[in-house]
Amino acid sequence: MSSSTAVEKRSELNPRTTSYEFCGPIGATLITIGVPLTTYLLYFGCSQQNGCPPPLTSIKNPEILDTLQTPEFWKSLWDTEATLMYLGWYAFCVVAWLVLPGDWIDGTLMRNGKKIQYKINAFSTFLLALGVTAGVILRFGPESFTFLYDKWVGFVTASLAMSIVQSIYCYASSFYGGKLLALGGNSGNFIYDFYIGRELNPMIGSFDLKSFNELRPGLILWALVDISMACEQWVRRGGTLTDSMILVLGFHLWYVADAVYNEPAIFTIMDITTDGFGFMLAVGDLSWLPFTYSLQARYLAFQHVELGRVGTAIVVVVSLTGYWIFRSANGEKNDFRNGRNPKNLTYMETKRGTKLLTSGWWGRSRHPNYFGDWLMALSWSLATGFDTPVTYFYPIYFFVLLVHRQLRDDEMCEVKYGEDWKAYKKLVPYRIIPYIY
Repeated sequence: MSSSTAVEKRSELNPRTTSYEFCGPIGATLITIGVPLTTYLLYFGCSQQNGCPPPLTSIKNPEILDTLQTPEFWKSLWDTEATLMYLGWYAFCVVAWLVLPGDWIDGTLMRNGKKIQYKINAFSTFLLALGVTAGVILRFGPESFTFLYDKWVGFVTASLAMSIVQSIYCYASSFYGGKLLALGGNSGNFIYDFYIGRELNPMIGSFDLKSFNELRPGLILWALVDISMACEQWVRRGGTLTDSMILVLGFHLWYVADAVYNEPAIFTIMDITTDGFGFMLAVGDLSWLPFTYSLQARYLAFQHVELGRVGTAIVVVVSLTGYWIFRSANGEKNDFRNGRNPKNLTYMETKRGTKLLTSGWWGRSRHPNYFGDWLMALSWSLATGFDTPVTYFYPIYFFVLLVHRQLRDDEMCEVKYGEDWKAYKKLVPYRIIPYIY
Protein backbone atom coordinates (compact mmCIF):
# COMPACT_ATOMS: atom_id res chain seq x y z
CA MET A 1 0.00 0.00 0.00
CA SER A 2 1.40 3.42 -0.98
CA SER A 3 1.93 6.11 1.65
CA SER A 4 -0.70 8.36 0.00
CA THR A 5 -3.27 5.56 0.13
CA ALA A 6 -2.48 4.93 3.80
CA VAL A 7 -2.93 8.62 4.59
CA GLU A 8 -6.27 8.62 2.75
CA LYS A 9 -7.50 5.63 4.71
CA ARG A 10 -6.44 7.21 8.00
CA SER A 11 -8.27 10.44 7.13
CA GLU A 12 -11.41 8.46 6.28
CA LEU A 13 -11.18 6.56 9.55
CA ASN A 14 -10.35 9.71 11.54
CA PRO A 15 -12.37 12.54 9.94
CA ARG A 16 -11.83 16.08 11.11
CA THR A 17 -14.15 17.16 13.91
CA THR A 18 -16.46 19.85 12.53
CA SER A 19 -18.53 20.80 15.57
CA TYR A 20 -17.63 21.71 19.14
CA GLU A 21 -19.07 20.77 22.51
CA PHE A 22 -18.66 22.69 25.79
CA CYS A 23 -18.72 26.00 23.84
CA GLY A 24 -15.56 25.05 21.95
CA PRO A 25 -12.00 26.11 22.86
CA ILE A 26 -13.18 28.92 25.15
CA GLY A 27 -15.36 26.54 27.16
CA ALA A 28 -12.60 23.92 27.21
CA THR A 29 -10.16 26.50 28.56
CA LEU A 30 -12.55 27.67 31.25
CA ILE A 31 -13.31 24.11 32.39
CA THR A 32 -9.63 23.13 32.33
CA ILE A 33 -8.91 26.01 34.72
CA GLY A 34 -12.21 25.79 36.59
CA VAL A 35 -12.12 22.13 37.64
CA PRO A 36 -8.82 22.33 39.59
CA LEU A 37 -9.83 25.73 40.98
CA THR A 38 -13.19 24.41 42.19
CA THR A 39 -11.54 21.37 43.78
CA TYR A 40 -9.33 23.66 45.86
CA LEU A 41 -12.19 26.08 46.61
CA LEU A 42 -14.32 23.26 48.00
CA TYR A 43 -11.56 22.65 50.52
CA PHE A 44 -10.77 26.24 51.45
CA GLY A 45 -14.46 27.12 51.35
CA CYS A 46 -15.49 24.29 53.65
CA SER A 47 -13.01 23.47 56.39
CA GLN A 48 -12.78 23.61 60.14
CA GLN A 49 -10.29 26.46 59.96
CA ASN A 50 -12.24 28.70 57.56
CA GLY A 51 -15.86 27.68 58.18
CA CYS A 52 -18.31 26.04 55.79
CA PRO A 53 -18.77 28.43 54.09
CA PRO A 54 -16.40 31.05 55.49
CA PRO A 55 -18.07 34.15 56.97
CA LEU A 56 -18.62 36.94 54.46
CA THR A 57 -16.41 39.24 56.51
CA SER A 58 -13.44 36.93 56.09
CA ILE A 59 -14.07 36.48 52.36
CA LYS A 60 -13.98 40.26 51.88
CA ASN A 61 -10.90 40.61 54.05
CA PRO A 62 -8.07 42.13 51.97
CA GLU A 63 -5.62 39.86 53.79
CA ILE A 64 -6.91 36.97 51.65
CA LEU A 65 -5.74 38.68 48.46
CA ASP A 66 -2.41 39.40 50.10
CA THR A 67 -2.07 35.73 51.07
CA LEU A 68 -2.77 34.59 47.52
CA GLN A 69 0.07 36.75 46.28
CA THR A 70 2.67 35.23 48.58
CA PRO A 71 4.97 32.42 47.39
CA GLU A 72 4.40 30.63 50.71
CA PHE A 73 0.72 30.04 49.91
CA TRP A 74 1.45 28.47 46.53
CA LYS A 75 4.24 26.37 48.03
CA SER A 76 1.77 25.12 50.65
CA LEU A 77 -0.28 23.46 47.91
CA TRP A 78 2.59 21.04 47.29
CA ASP A 79 3.36 18.21 49.70
CA THR A 80 6.20 15.90 48.68
CA GLU A 81 5.18 13.20 51.13
CA ALA A 82 1.57 13.25 49.89
CA THR A 83 2.81 13.12 46.29
CA LEU A 84 4.96 10.04 46.98
CA MET A 85 2.01 8.40 48.74
CA TYR A 86 -0.24 9.15 45.76
CA LEU A 87 2.30 7.73 43.30
CA GLY A 88 2.56 4.65 45.51
CA TRP A 89 -1.21 4.28 45.44
CA TYR A 90 -1.32 4.57 41.64
CA ALA A 91 1.48 2.01 41.35
CA PHE A 92 -0.45 -0.31 43.69
CA CYS A 93 -3.46 -0.15 41.34
CA VAL A 94 -1.32 -0.88 38.27
CA VAL A 95 0.40 -3.86 39.95
CA ALA A 96 -2.98 -5.17 41.14
CA TRP A 97 -4.27 -4.96 37.56
CA LEU A 98 -1.25 -6.95 36.40
CA VAL A 99 -1.06 -9.69 39.03
CA LEU A 100 -4.62 -10.25 40.26
CA PRO A 101 -6.55 -12.82 38.23
CA GLY A 102 -9.38 -11.64 36.03
CA ASP A 103 -11.36 -12.54 32.93
CA TRP A 104 -10.64 -10.85 29.61
CA ILE A 105 -13.75 -9.62 27.79
CA ASP A 106 -14.35 -7.94 24.44
CA GLY A 107 -15.43 -4.33 24.26
CA THR A 108 -17.83 -2.98 21.67
CA LEU A 109 -16.99 -3.16 17.95
CA MET A 110 -15.12 -0.01 16.94
CA ARG A 111 -15.38 1.71 13.58
CA ASN A 112 -12.03 0.21 12.49
CA GLY A 113 -13.62 -3.24 12.80
CA LYS A 114 -11.67 -4.18 15.93
CA LYS A 115 -12.53 -4.89 19.54
CA ILE A 116 -10.37 -4.14 22.55
CA GLN A 117 -10.00 -6.79 25.21
CA TYR A 118 -10.33 -5.60 28.80
CA LYS A 119 -9.15 -7.34 31.96
CA ILE A 120 -11.83 -7.52 34.64
CA ASN A 121 -10.41 -7.38 38.17
CA ALA A 122 -11.47 -4.00 39.62
CA PHE A 123 -13.53 -5.71 42.34
CA SER A 124 -10.60 -7.83 43.54
CA THR A 125 -8.42 -4.69 43.51
CA PHE A 126 -11.03 -2.98 45.68
CA LEU A 127 -11.13 -5.90 48.13
CA LEU A 128 -7.33 -6.00 48.33
CA ALA A 129 -7.20 -2.26 49.04
CA LEU A 130 -9.84 -2.60 51.75
CA GLY A 131 -7.96 -5.54 53.25
CA VAL A 132 -4.68 -3.63 53.43
CA THR A 133 -6.49 -0.59 54.89
CA ALA A 134 -8.23 -2.70 57.53
CA GLY A 135 -4.92 -4.32 58.44
CA VAL A 136 -3.25 -0.92 58.93
CA ILE A 137 -6.11 0.37 61.09
CA LEU A 138 -6.30 -2.78 63.22
CA ARG A 139 -2.54 -2.90 63.71
CA PHE A 140 -1.77 0.78 64.30
CA GLY A 141 -5.14 2.24 65.25
CA PRO A 142 -7.57 4.62 63.46
CA GLU A 143 -5.21 7.56 64.03
CA SER A 144 -2.76 5.92 61.62
CA PHE A 145 -5.19 6.38 58.74
CA THR A 146 -6.11 10.04 59.18
CA PHE A 147 -3.29 11.19 56.87
CA LEU A 148 -5.69 11.71 53.94
CA TYR A 149 -7.54 14.27 56.06
CA ASP A 150 -4.33 15.86 57.31
CA LYS A 151 -2.69 16.08 53.85
CA TRP A 152 -5.80 16.79 51.80
CA VAL A 153 -4.42 19.69 49.75
CA GLY A 154 -1.21 17.83 48.97
CA PHE A 155 -3.13 14.83 47.65
CA VAL A 156 -5.33 17.08 45.50
CA THR A 157 -2.22 18.68 43.98
CA ALA A 158 -0.63 15.28 43.34
CA SER A 159 -3.75 13.98 41.59
CA LEU A 160 -3.96 17.12 39.44
CA ALA A 161 -0.30 16.73 38.47
CA MET A 162 -0.95 13.13 37.45
CA SER A 163 -3.96 14.24 35.38
CA ILE A 164 -1.89 16.86 33.54
CA VAL A 165 1.02 14.50 32.86
CA GLN A 166 -1.27 11.78 31.49
CA SER A 167 -3.20 14.26 29.34
CA ILE A 168 -0.01 15.65 27.80
CA TYR A 169 1.33 12.14 27.15
CA CYS A 170 -1.91 10.96 25.52
CA TYR A 171 -2.23 14.06 23.36
CA ALA A 172 1.38 13.84 22.14
CA SER A 173 1.30 10.08 21.50
CA SER A 174 -1.96 10.35 19.52
CA PHE A 175 0.02 11.75 16.55
CA TYR A 176 2.12 8.60 16.17
CA GLY A 177 1.41 5.05 15.11
CA GLY A 178 -1.82 5.53 13.16
CA LYS A 179 -4.02 5.76 16.27
CA LEU A 180 -7.80 5.57 16.18
CA LEU A 181 -9.02 9.02 17.18
CA ALA A 182 -12.22 10.07 18.89
CA LEU A 183 -14.67 11.55 16.41
CA GLY A 184 -15.17 14.53 18.71
CA GLY A 185 -11.50 15.17 19.51
CA ASN A 186 -9.86 15.75 16.12
CA SER A 187 -10.64 19.42 15.58
CA GLY A 188 -7.07 20.58 15.06
CA ASN A 189 -7.39 23.06 17.92
CA PHE A 190 -4.80 22.18 20.56
CA ILE A 191 -6.73 23.46 23.59
CA TYR A 192 -9.98 21.77 22.64
CA ASP A 193 -8.43 18.44 21.60
CA PHE A 194 -6.21 18.37 24.71
CA TYR A 195 -9.30 18.82 26.88
CA ILE A 196 -11.78 16.55 25.09
CA GLY A 197 -9.28 13.80 24.26
CA ARG A 198 -7.79 13.12 20.84
CA GLU A 199 -7.04 9.38 20.95
CA LEU A 200 -10.01 7.09 21.58
CA ASN A 201 -8.18 4.36 23.48
CA PRO A 202 -4.63 5.15 24.63
CA MET A 203 -2.96 1.82 25.33
CA ILE A 204 0.40 0.59 26.56
CA GLY A 205 0.48 -3.00 25.33
CA SER A 206 -2.78 -4.54 26.59
CA PHE A 207 -3.12 -1.87 29.29
CA ASP A 208 -5.99 0.48 28.40
CA LEU A 209 -5.41 3.72 30.28
CA LYS A 210 -8.95 5.09 29.93
CA SER A 211 -10.86 2.11 31.33
CA PHE A 212 -8.21 1.62 34.03
CA ASN A 213 -8.63 5.18 35.30
CA GLU A 214 -12.42 4.93 35.11
CA LEU A 215 -12.74 2.45 37.99
CA ARG A 216 -9.49 2.04 39.88
CA PRO A 217 -7.16 4.81 41.12
CA GLY A 218 -9.85 7.49 41.60
CA LEU A 219 -12.98 5.51 42.41
CA ILE A 220 -11.36 3.17 44.93
CA LEU A 221 -9.40 6.08 46.41
CA TRP A 222 -12.76 7.76 47.09
CA ALA A 223 -13.64 4.84 49.38
CA LEU A 224 -10.29 5.09 51.16
CA VAL A 225 -10.71 8.85 51.58
CA ASP A 226 -14.09 8.26 53.25
CA ILE A 227 -12.54 5.68 55.59
CA SER A 228 -9.86 8.21 56.50
CA MET A 229 -12.56 10.81 57.28
CA ALA A 230 -14.36 8.28 59.50
CA CYS A 231 -11.08 7.57 61.30
CA GLU A 232 -10.61 11.30 61.87
CA GLN A 233 -14.06 11.57 63.43
CA TRP A 234 -13.49 8.41 65.48
CA VAL A 235 -10.29 9.85 66.96
CA ARG A 236 -11.88 13.22 67.71
CA ARG A 237 -14.90 11.64 69.41
CA GLY A 238 -12.87 9.18 71.42
CA GLY A 239 -14.05 6.00 69.72
CA THR A 240 -17.53 6.65 68.28
CA LEU A 241 -19.04 7.64 64.94
CA THR A 242 -22.16 9.73 64.29
CA ASP A 243 -25.13 8.16 62.53
CA SER A 244 -24.56 10.59 59.64
CA MET A 245 -20.97 9.44 59.13
CA ILE A 246 -22.03 5.79 59.26
CA LEU A 247 -24.65 6.48 56.58
CA VAL A 248 -22.32 8.41 54.26
CA LEU A 249 -19.55 5.85 54.68
CA GLY A 250 -21.96 2.98 54.03
CA PHE A 251 -23.57 4.65 51.00
CA HIS A 252 -20.25 5.53 49.39
CA LEU A 253 -18.64 2.14 50.03
CA TRP A 254 -21.69 0.40 48.59
CA TYR A 255 -21.68 2.69 45.54
CA VAL A 256 -18.01 1.99 44.84
CA ALA A 257 -18.41 -1.76 45.46
CA ASP A 258 -21.41 -1.88 43.11
CA ALA A 259 -19.50 -0.03 40.38
CA VAL A 260 -16.38 -2.21 40.49
CA TYR A 261 -18.39 -5.43 40.85
CA ASN A 262 -20.35 -4.55 37.70
CA GLU A 263 -17.19 -3.55 35.85
CA PRO A 264 -18.26 -5.02 32.44
CA ALA A 265 -21.14 -2.52 32.32
CA ILE A 266 -18.76 0.43 31.80
CA PHE A 267 -17.63 -0.80 28.39
CA THR A 268 -20.87 0.35 26.78
CA ILE A 269 -20.97 3.87 28.30
CA MET A 270 -20.16 7.01 26.33
CA ASP A 271 -16.88 7.64 28.19
CA ILE A 272 -15.45 4.38 26.83
CA THR A 273 -17.12 3.99 23.42
CA THR A 274 -17.19 7.61 22.22
CA ASP A 275 -15.05 10.07 24.16
CA GLY A 276 -11.32 10.34 23.73
CA PHE A 277 -9.02 10.29 26.73
CA GLY A 278 -7.91 13.83 27.46
CA PHE A 279 -7.84 16.21 30.39
CA MET A 280 -11.63 16.02 30.78
CA LEU A 281 -11.63 12.33 31.72
CA ALA A 282 -8.19 12.31 33.35
CA VAL A 283 -8.94 15.06 35.86
CA GLY A 284 -12.48 13.78 36.34
CA ASP A 285 -11.34 10.25 37.19
CA LEU A 286 -8.19 11.01 39.16
CA SER A 287 -8.90 14.25 40.99
CA TRP A 288 -12.50 15.45 40.79
CA LEU A 289 -14.06 12.11 41.72
CA PRO A 290 -12.15 11.21 44.91
CA PHE A 291 -11.78 14.75 46.26
CA THR A 292 -15.20 16.27 45.53
CA TYR A 293 -17.43 13.20 45.88
CA SER A 294 -16.05 12.78 49.42
CA LEU A 295 -17.01 16.32 50.45
CA GLN A 296 -19.81 15.11 52.75
CA ALA A 297 -17.50 12.72 54.61
CA ARG A 298 -14.83 15.40 55.01
CA TYR A 299 -17.42 17.84 56.39
CA LEU A 300 -18.65 15.25 58.89
CA ALA A 301 -15.09 14.58 60.04
CA PHE A 302 -15.09 17.97 61.79
CA GLN A 303 -18.85 18.72 61.99
CA HIS A 304 -20.46 15.88 63.94
CA VAL A 305 -24.08 15.82 62.76
CA GLU A 306 -26.53 13.50 64.55
CA LEU A 307 -29.67 12.75 62.50
CA GLY A 308 -31.67 10.67 64.95
CA ARG A 309 -33.97 7.79 64.02
CA VAL A 310 -36.43 9.74 61.87
CA GLY A 311 -33.74 11.61 59.96
CA THR A 312 -31.78 8.40 59.43
CA ALA A 313 -34.89 6.61 58.13
CA ILE A 314 -35.66 9.38 55.63
CA VAL A 315 -32.11 9.42 54.26
CA VAL A 316 -32.06 5.61 53.96
CA VAL A 317 -35.39 5.55 52.08
CA VAL A 318 -34.18 8.18 49.58
CA SER A 319 -30.92 6.29 49.00
CA LEU A 320 -32.51 2.85 48.63
CA THR A 321 -35.15 4.23 46.25
CA GLY A 322 -32.42 5.70 44.10
CA TYR A 323 -30.42 2.50 44.13
CA TRP A 324 -33.48 0.40 43.26
CA ILE A 325 -34.26 2.61 40.24
CA PHE A 326 -30.62 2.77 39.15
CA ARG A 327 -29.87 -0.94 39.40
CA SER A 328 -33.21 -2.26 38.08
CA ALA A 329 -33.14 0.15 35.11
CA ASN A 330 -29.59 -0.87 34.22
CA GLY A 331 -30.57 -4.51 34.69
CA GLU A 332 -33.41 -4.17 32.19
CA LYS A 333 -31.10 -2.54 29.67
CA ASN A 334 -28.30 -5.09 30.07
CA ASP A 335 -30.71 -8.03 29.83
CA PHE A 336 -32.22 -6.60 26.66
CA ARG A 337 -28.85 -5.92 25.05
CA ASN A 338 -27.82 -9.51 25.75
CA GLY A 339 -30.90 -10.94 24.06
CA ARG A 340 -32.93 -11.56 27.23
CA ASN A 341 -36.33 -10.07 28.05
CA PRO A 342 -37.55 -11.71 31.27
CA LYS A 343 -40.12 -8.96 31.93
CA ASN A 344 -41.58 -9.16 28.39
CA LEU A 345 -40.90 -5.46 27.86
CA THR A 346 -42.25 -3.81 24.72
CA TYR A 347 -39.87 -2.25 22.24
CA MET A 348 -39.70 -0.33 18.99
CA GLU A 349 -37.95 -1.67 15.90
CA THR A 350 -35.70 0.79 14.04
CA LYS A 351 -34.58 0.88 10.42
CA ARG A 352 -31.04 0.16 11.63
CA GLY A 353 -32.24 -3.22 12.87
CA THR A 354 -31.81 -2.30 16.53
CA LYS A 355 -34.54 -2.12 19.16
CA LEU A 356 -35.47 0.61 21.64
CA LEU A 357 -37.25 -0.24 24.88
CA THR A 358 -40.64 1.46 25.36
CA SER A 359 -41.83 -0.06 28.65
CA GLY A 360 -40.51 -0.82 32.10
CA TRP A 361 -38.21 1.84 33.48
CA TRP A 362 -37.16 2.77 29.95
CA GLY A 363 -40.76 3.48 29.05
CA ARG A 364 -41.04 5.98 31.91
CA SER A 365 -38.07 8.08 30.76
CA ARG A 366 -35.19 7.87 28.32
CA HIS A 367 -32.61 7.89 31.13
CA PRO A 368 -34.20 6.43 34.29
CA ASN A 369 -30.81 5.28 35.56
CA TYR A 370 -29.74 8.94 35.73
CA PHE A 371 -32.70 9.69 38.00
CA GLY A 372 -31.80 6.84 40.34
CA ASP A 373 -28.16 7.90 40.38
CA TRP A 374 -29.15 11.46 41.28
CA LEU A 375 -31.42 10.36 44.14
CA MET A 376 -28.50 8.48 45.67
CA ALA A 377 -26.33 11.59 45.36
CA LEU A 378 -29.03 13.65 47.07
CA SER A 379 -29.22 11.21 49.99
CA TRP A 380 -25.49 11.65 50.65
CA SER A 381 -26.00 15.37 51.15
CA LEU A 382 -29.18 14.95 53.18
CA ALA A 383 -27.09 13.01 55.69
CA THR A 384 -25.10 16.21 56.43
CA GLY A 385 -28.21 18.12 57.53
CA PHE A 386 -29.09 21.67 56.52
CA ASP A 387 -26.57 23.84 58.35
CA THR A 388 -24.61 24.58 55.17
CA PRO A 389 -25.40 24.64 51.43
CA VAL A 390 -21.82 23.68 50.53
CA THR A 391 -22.35 19.96 51.13
CA TYR A 392 -25.14 20.07 48.51
CA PHE A 393 -22.66 21.05 45.80
CA TYR A 394 -22.40 17.51 44.47
CA PRO A 395 -26.10 16.77 43.72
CA ILE A 396 -26.43 20.23 42.10
CA TYR A 397 -23.35 19.70 39.94
CA PHE A 398 -24.35 16.11 39.23
CA PHE A 399 -27.79 17.11 37.97
CA VAL A 400 -26.21 19.61 35.55
CA LEU A 401 -23.79 16.89 34.39
CA LEU A 402 -26.59 14.37 33.85
CA VAL A 403 -28.67 16.86 31.85
CA HIS A 404 -25.62 17.58 29.69
CA ARG A 405 -25.03 13.86 29.14
CA GLN A 406 -28.67 13.39 28.24
CA LEU A 407 -28.49 16.21 25.67
CA ARG A 408 -25.31 14.72 24.15
CA ASP A 409 -26.93 11.31 23.98
CA ASP A 410 -30.08 12.68 22.35
CA GLU A 411 -28.02 14.48 19.70
CA MET A 412 -26.10 11.30 18.84
CA CYS A 413 -29.28 9.22 18.74
CA GLU A 414 -30.90 11.82 16.46
CA VAL A 415 -28.05 11.30 14.01
CA LYS A 416 -28.00 7.53 14.49
CA TYR A 417 -31.72 6.78 14.20
CA GLY A 418 -33.12 9.76 12.25
CA GLU A 419 -36.91 9.71 11.98
CA ASP A 420 -37.10 6.63 14.22
CA TRP A 421 -35.70 8.70 17.10
CA LYS A 422 -38.41 11.31 16.65
CA ALA A 423 -41.04 8.57 16.77
CA TYR A 424 -39.39 7.07 19.85
CA LYS A 425 -39.43 10.41 21.67
CA LYS A 426 -43.19 10.57 21.20
CA LEU A 427 -43.50 7.14 22.83
CA VAL A 428 -41.11 8.06 25.66
CA PRO A 429 -41.39 11.86 26.07
CA TYR A 430 -39.66 12.29 29.43
CA ARG A 431 -35.89 12.62 29.44
CA ILE A 432 -34.77 11.79 33.00
CA ILE A 433 -37.44 12.34 35.66
CA PRO A 434 -40.84 10.79 34.75
CA TYR A 435 -43.65 13.33 34.42
CA ILE A 436 -41.29 16.22 35.26
CA TYR A 437 -38.33 16.39 32.84
